[in-house]
Amino acid sequence: MSGDLEALAVATIKGLAMDAVQKANSGHPGMPMGMADIAVTLWGRFLVVDPDDPTWVDRDRFVLSNGHGSMLLYALLHLAGFPLTMDDLRSFRQWGSPTPGHPERDPARGIEMTTGPLGQGFGTGVGMAIAEEHLRATFGPDLVDHRTYGFVSDGDLMEGISSETASLAGHLGLGRLVYFYDDNDISIDGSTDITFSEDVPARFGAVGWHVLEVDGHDREAVAQATRESLEVEDRPSLVICHTHIAAGAPHAQDTAAAHGAPLGEDEVRATKEAIGLPPDETFHVPDGVYEFFSEAMDRGRRARRAWEERREGVFAEDAELKARWDAYWSPAAVKLEDPGFDVGAALATRAASGKLFAQIADKVPSFFGGAADLVASTKTHIPSDGYFSRRDRTSRNLAFGIREHAMGTIVNGMAVHGGIRPYGATFFVFSDYMRPAVRLSALMEAPSIWVYTHDSIFLGEDGPTHQPIEHLASLRAMPGLWVIRPADATETLEAWEVALGRADGPVALVLTRQGVPVLDRERGGVARGGYVLRPGDDVVLVATGSEVHLALATADLLLERGVSAQVVSLPCWELFFDQDPGYREEVLGDGLPRVSIEAAATLGWERVVGSDGLIVGIDHFGASAPAAALAEGFGFTAEAVARRVVEFLA
Repeated sequence: MSGDLEALAVATIKGLAMDAVQKANSGHPGMPMGMADIAVTLWGRFLVVDPDDPTWVDRDRFVLSNGHGSMLLYALLHLAGFPLTMDDLRSFRQWGSPTPGHPERDPARGIEMTTGPLGQGFGTGVGMAIAEEHLRATFGPDLVDHRTYGFVSDGDLMEGISSETASLAGHLGLGRLVYFYDDNDISIDGSTDITFSEDVPARFGAVGWHVLEVDGHDREAVAQATRESLEVEDRPSLVICHTHIAAGAPHAQDTAAAHGAPLGEDEVRATKEAIGLPPDETFHVPDGVYEFFSEAMDRGRRARRAWEERREGVFAEDAELKARWDAYWSPAAVKLEDPGFDVGAALATRAASGKLFAQIADKVPSFFGGAADLVASTKTHIPSDGYFSRRDRTSRNLAFGIREHAMGTIVNGMAVHGGIRPYGATFFVFSDYMRPAVRLSALMEAPSIWVYTHDSIFLGEDGPTHQPIEHLASLRAMPGLWVIRPADATETLEAWEVALGRADGPVALVLTRQGVPVLDRERGGVARGGYVLRPGDDVVLVATGSEVHLALATADLLLERGVSAQVVSLPCWELFFDQDPGYREEVLGDGLPRVSIEAAATLGWERVVGSDGLIVGIDHFGASAPAAALAEGFGFTAEAVARRVVEFLA
């Protein structure tokens, strides 16, 4: 492929980016123009993908972490022959367009993940690289042999998430991960030297990365750095590319204005003249550019056909390996067996979850994850396996360290990579540290599983810094996330079945630290979000988690006072509100007064009990004391709740 065609491809990407942003009167033209040389080098010479089969499992993964420069990705995908049309580019940032302002996960079009919140792509790419390493070690390089590439920016490196994930990536020696850093010295507020003066090469070298520095507009230098990075198998690579934002624009180059605003018609015209494009044509693709990218994509087409031949040969010789492969990539619904939960015995739901891990790991071979340095507390260890490490890529326990946000992005990376059923665990209150990643899992419809323990004030003496209050309401407000707070061991078992069975979005399991009695109940109900645990005629008590037992005890006291209470366990609002209205009314008692009981913020419960219902909750922080003292002090005893219900009914 000639240098002239590469230069023409670079100019074309710049032109498309300028035109799309100008037409939309919105967007970020500077980054696509500044990284065009790097992009053409990577896509033209190295990246192994197939636009005819965008979801081929052994493709290279490409992540645009600096997602504000989305037109760079859209231009590349269009020119390379992915299903993204010129009309799609013309409708950049418009209603219903597949080219929104920041890339949104769409594997069929070649968009691997949703980016925009800076640092998320950086961390998620680390998760993709971990998934590839594990699958490669498990199935061999004939079936799994790809790379993870990413473009990252000054903003990505400023966000703390990049430090967390870079540290773990270096520790694990993820040598098949290569990031290109767009070091253009410009952010929205101006030159980066007003905020960012650290020694980036020293920083990444200190955490175990292979670091190179090049002129980001010298395509041969970028290519040589890429080749060197591909030869380094024991460390992830950061190629620092010194670039000019809005490269080629006579007046906008190296200006903060070029970061997030259209260049203006006069500057666009002048830039096109300077880089050799027809100044009066928009969305122009010169002769030879489509052919250039098509030839580059033939590399991926050939690789995919060769992979399919190898796969068929391997599977023909090893039926057991094929079955294992299918279990990883096309998991079936999971039915878990009761490991011997004794009715009436007190067992924390986190402990019940832990008793299921060996069974889950056996039935779901792609089950993979860990905790943020809290495995002993969250009970989230696969007993049959060691730890995933430099020396052991096949084990399925991943020690995230005290890096909740990194854990979130890495779990998302494994989930969107495919072939892995990932989970991450920590105390519920520390979900705050990873909320951006949890939100992104919902936005991407990624099947990430979040395991949160120590779910209420009843964790006790650690006090209000560790006692979640607003967290249930906060996560329930997140579209697309299923929040399941089981009442006992068997509900926990069913919750895991639901979580493992969901393929189109994330699930959060919210579990107790303290023991709760195993209920005498038939299995079923969690999959519908809520169900009647005890029928009644006068009032409905609706509760979740450990407060279901409080509701049952309250119902006993109310019965002594002549009030028949229906008790409802409502472990998952999202599933419950998805049921038909008839079922919901049956469970919530059509026409009966309703009372909710949950040791958490009351926000949102009006959806369940109505504007005239009674909401028993806690809208203030907790305290440091034993659980029993907290229950007494904050009114979460059967006597206190029964008294409030009687007053409410009166």
